[in-house]
Amino acid sequence: MRKGGKSHEEDEQEENMAAWLVGINTLKIQPLKLPPLGPHHVRIRMKAVGICGSDVHLFKTLKLVDFEIKEPTVIGHECAGTIEEVGSEVKNLVPGDRVALEPGIGCWRCDLCKEGRYNLCPEWKLLSVPPVHGALARQIVHPADLCFKLPDNVSLEEGAMCEPLSVAVHACRRADISPETNVLIVGAGPIGLVTMLAARAFGAPRIVIIDVDEHRLSVAKDLGADGVVKVSSNMQDIPEEVETICKAMGAAVHVSFDCVGFSKTMSTALGATRAGGKVCLIGLGHNEMTIPLTPAAARSIDLFTCLKHSI
Repeated sequence: MRKGGKSHEEDEQEENMAAWLVGINTLKIQPLKLPPLGPHHVRIRMKAVGICGSDVHLFKTLKLVDFEIKEPTVIGHECAGTIEEVGSEVKNLVPGDRVALEPGIGCWRCDLCKEGRYNLCPEWKLLSVPPVHGALARQIVHPADLCFKLPDNVSLEEGAMCEPLSVAVHACRRADISPETNVLIVGAGPIGLVTMLAARAFGAPRIVIIDVDEHRLSVAKDLGADGVVKVSSNMQDIPEEVETICKAMGAAVHVSFDCVGFSKTMSTALGATRAGGKVCLIGLGHNEMTIPLTPAAARSIDLFTCLKHSI
């Protein structure tokens, strides 16, 4: 009998099936062999796994920024589950605990990891990004110190959303969002919406969100956006749309978050943000963009990026 109450025989009776990305637009449900349980690791039964935009990129193109899938890979990294078994040195978790997972694993040795910025570790590994298999499986093995107990009033589905929420919180911290900061959010998809909620929690008094889709904007309005603006995908519409955005804000735009990552969206964010303001790129829509940097520099706009940070 293993620590945690399940025998090897019981484990072997249940094959660990997983969703493997085997080609463009092609998933197959196949067994995933788990690695041996190390002393500081836990085995987790997955209960909720979100589908991130990065999973969609991989599904459609087999590529994500500098990564490329060259062999079958299990996807999924927004996840929560229950502890099935713990390693011999794990003291803070027991079988049955409900946990949210931090899917990014640093080396814990480099200067960036020691500074608490392990999301920038040169050896950083992320569930579902090659060559590391993801969480869309019945069970996975993960470092215990990257598993966080969920309070009783937080569901497993909400626990799985801690990972995208961490992106929004990190972005708001980098942008110094406060009760004196009016915020524009470009893109009303999941990351745009959670960034809106995070900005509000940080105290932003006015938040305007823009998108090309009416339904997404209606969701944003229901979630508390002070203003919504439907925009087009045409670059020539930017001047008129910037004017409409500023009217919807009713004040200066201090910080803009581009949660899409296209030339059009970043150009809109730069154009709408006041002189001396900030623009944060969160979305990774295109690897390369053409944007009006010189006019932005002439207005002393701070432009920076945001890679996901810890839960």
